Amino acid sequence: MATPKTDEFPRLDSLEGWPAPEAQTQWFGGAAAETTLLDAYRGGRMHHAWLIGGPKGIGKATLAYRFARFALANPDPESADMTTAADLDIAAESKTFRQVSHRAHPDLLPLERAYRTDRKRFLTELSVDQIRRTVSFFGSTSGGQGWRIAIVDPADDMNASAANALLKMLEEPPARSLFFILSHTPGRLLPTIRSRCRHLELQPLAPDAIRAAIAGHRPGGHDEADIAMAADLSDGSLRRAILLLEAGGLDVHRAFSDFASSLPDASVAAMHDLADKVARRGADDAYASFLHGARGWLNRRVRGVKEPYGQPPTSTIAAVPLARWAEVWEKIDVASAEAEALNLDRKQVALSVLMSIAHAARM
Repeated sequence: MATPKTDEFPRLDSLEGWPAPEAQTQWFGGAAAETTLLDAYRGGRMHHAWLIGGPKGIGKATLAYRFARFALANPDPESADMTTAADLDIAAESKTFRQVSHRAHPDLLPLERAYRTDRKRFLTELSVDQIRRTVSFFGSTSGGQGWRIAIVDPADDMNASAANALLKMLEEPPARSLFFILSHTPGRLLPTIRSRCRHLELQPLAPDAIRAAIAGHRPGGHDEADIAMAADLSDGSLRRAILLLEAGGLDVHRAFSDFASSLPDASVAAMHDLADKVARRGADDAYASFLHGARGWLNRRVRGVKEPYGQPPTSTIAAVPLARWAEVWEKIDVASAEAEALNLDRKQVALSVLMSIAHAARM
């Protein structure tokens, strides 16, 4: 089956008005991660497989595509240019940059969940058929007699068959092949996959970096106080901060804060209103913000951390045993995972989350 062109279907996890990782010209993360890849490349220590880990939205894919562009534009790590390179930047006007940004470079293979045009949605798993594309990809001759690079984004989406197929490729890597395996939770991948990779753990972005990235991309597009609030609530994820600003996430956060402030006497009507807000058609990002906000609130209860915005918890909430909040956290994870896998009613999930929190607060 022919692979559809990238403009025939939406990009997985794309954010309207923001560059995809393969088209991002800037690196907002720390210099250490970039230096690690650059030094390994020009020092002859480039491992054939890199496992890049860290929470969603902190730049794993951006870094992988940034290195891919650099290596494809500079196939000889011993060239004179490598001795003076300070980072992985290449000119945005270059042919290699344009090819990678359109996913049109013959020596680059992005691997992610496939889009079903008949269902108008992405599959829930990264399938074995996707991973098996590496067989023909690495079996053909490199377009420039250089490197061939596959990016698995994210590996967390692989089903068991796909993971085993990837493991087989990693066990017998072709010459001049590079794998970048991106994972939000590397510890859950097969130990045999992890053992065949060099690990690079990215750190969450600093709030200052997130504020600078947003202000630089959308000068004057957002209130400075909202940008600061989004950066502080983002847990170091630029993606999360953007969703808070541009997908109603801050409104959802404020509504959830009002609910939390009313505990243990939250009204059922208020819970239904909030569930309706995040579960309506087309509100995928608001729903994700709601779940993230609920987990964040529970996390702060377990750790005894004060609320960054909104009213502090009452003495009644502060007295609730930590184990009870941990149980609610687990229920949220189970309910949200089942809803995603089985395409269940999101309003019922949101109500279940709110009622579980309210019930725990009253006990």
